[in-house]
Amino acid sequence: MSQNWSWKLHGDGRNVATDAIVAPTERLSWPRTIGFGAQHVVAMFGATFLVPLLTGFPPSTTLFFSGLGTMLFLALNRNRLPSYLGSSFAFIAPILAAMGDHGMGAALFGILVTGALLAVVGGIVVATGTGWIDVLMPPVVTGAIVALIGFNLGGAATANYAASPWIATLTLVTICVVAAGLRGMAARLSILIGVVVGYVATALAGDLDFDAVRSADWIGLPEFSSPTVTWSVVPMFLPVVLVLIAENVGHVRSVAHLVGDDSINDRTGTALIADGVATGLAGLGGGSPTTTYGENIGVMTATRVFSTAAYWVAGAIAILLSLSPKFGALLNTVPAGVLGGVTVALYGLIGLIGVKIWVDNRVDFSRPANQFPAAAALIIGIGDLTLHAGEMTFTGITLGTVAAIVLYHGMALLERARGEE
Repeated sequence: MSQNWSWKLHGDGRNVATDAIVAPTERLSWPRTIGFGAQHVVAMFGATFLVPLLTGFPPSTTLFFSGLGTMLFLALNRNRLPSYLGSSFAFIAPILAAMGDHGMGAALFGILVTGALLAVVGGIVVATGTGWIDVLMPPVVTGAIVALIGFNLGGAATANYAASPWIATLTLVTICVVAAGLRGMAARLSILIGVVVGYVATALAGDLDFDAVRSADWIGLPEFSSPTVTWSVVPMFLPVVLVLIAENVGHVRSVAHLVGDDSINDRTGTALIADGVATGLAGLGGGSPTTTYGENIGVMTATRVFSTAAYWVAGAIAILLSLSPKFGALLNTVPAGVLGGVTVALYGLIGLIGVKIWVDNRVDFSRPANQFPAAAALIIGIGDLTLHAGEMTFTGITLGTVAAIVLYHGMALLERARGEE
């Protein structure tokens, strides 16, 4: 193996000094590496399995492409950039819209096209750098796009909540209590713990049907599906490319900062290509689209272990889990009330990430060029303005994204022409 494809043993492989960092190209002993890999699976699992449950995609297939995509990401980045590729929440709204009008095959086609476009963007970044991304998507625009995607999903969350208000409330309260009352990894797993509590309460009430679980095989291949060429759904998916760019760029910069290695930023273009290819593969086979996961950055921040070897283990574990139809059938028994409690919090948090982007970058909302684009984008997204042009459908996320970009750059140009910064 070349040096880029192997890992240097950190110290004796067993002990890590309190202030030491296990670099991406290092590893601990294999038993410890397997343990850290399993921890990454636990960290990603709560969010990753929710996407297929919310969209109707097979959970086992999603886990398969999640693990495969993670391994592909590591390989293309030559083990220099640690990341887990879990299910992307940015796709939920366009997937639901596409499935409602045209079926799963059309949604998969939208995912496939989105992945291809992201890979193309990655190739451009490799050739030109990331400067043009910063110009096209300043913090006020990025924050607006991320916020409107989260808030746009509010209707789906409340619909599930209303299906079983008491279970949904129990789930939501559990998440809040765990997040505020516990520490460490338990607090980070508040969503997963909330799901478990709501699920157990539903089971004790006798409202779960396990017939499909009993009849499912212990071992078997995931349920693969193929995309159906449906160009009319593509506009609904295009804004997601911008979100994936922001997530990947943010992930690379975060890891570079935490590790203290600015050369990791040179992997930005390759990260975009890898996530694009992984998302495209999921679209070809029936899995949920992928993105780099902040949950796993949290694990790395807490443990100071950035070894990519642990992520290879995590990817392998995810694939092994996907090969049990019984496990997938069990995931499909999660009731709507539990999903309602989770998504009321989760979709709101996605929206607040956009707000946090504004706060962290000190966006000046006294400027009209910041005020109006963000305001218009949010209302268009939350109200889910939908326009039809022939066979093409433009949803609130698409139109809100266009509004944020066009209004900002148009108004900023007018401000400059007037002599203002």
